[in-house]
Amino acid sequence: MMRILRLRNALLGLPMLLAACAHQVSSAVQHTADTPGFLLGVWHGFIFPAAWVLSLLMPDVAVYAVPNQGGWYDFGFFIGIVFLGVGANRTRTVYVTRVVRR
Repeated sequence: MMRILRLRNALLGLPMLLAACAHQVSSAVQHTADTPGFLLGVWHGFIFPAAWVLSLLMPDVAVYAVPNQGGWYDFGFFIGIVFLGVGANRTRTVYVTRVVRR
């Protein structure tokens, strides 16, 4: 069983390590005044479900804006998904306890 777990970890870990080495050439991406930043990241995170469905049907629609302002856009995208969009949990959890009568 341990051999299987080690093999699985190696097969999953190697592509992750290689992906972590990837970088973007800064001269290939030009940042202009209209490059998406934090606020557009929040908006894109909020509309993620609709954008994802549309991206499956229409090749001109993308879920994530490239190029963007980097970390601030990513942070806004995260805020949009988790706190405002599909990640927001607006439901209430009800716990049911069993009463035993004797």
